[in-house]
Amino acid sequence: MEDLYYPLLETDDEFIVHGFSYANYLEELGETSQRDIYGQSSMDKAMRDAFRKMHHFLMTTQGMSKDEAISLMSVAADFGVTQIVDGNWGVHGVIKKNIMPG
Repeated sequence: MEDLYYPLLETDDEFIVHGFSYANYLEELGETSQRDIYGQSSMDKAMRDAFRKMHHFLMTTQGMSKDEAISLMSVAADFGVTQIVDGNWGVHGVIKKNIMPG
């Protein structure tokens, strides 16, 4: 798991990744970020980030190909809204450990 570039939450039964519209919106959007985040953030950006992280997680830790990871995600991963408290939309992706190969 040393090749992961993002936080990973692990419970006894699941792995959970978190995606956001912006990893660091204060830096990425600049001086007016606290105002602009409400117009710039979107569920699509957060979902794309969570999808990419889950995809990377499966390929990196489970040795899956791109197609294998996408196939597993389509039948076994659940995505949901994490937060919108500061305007930076968040989505989490959950995958059960018991369906993982190996």
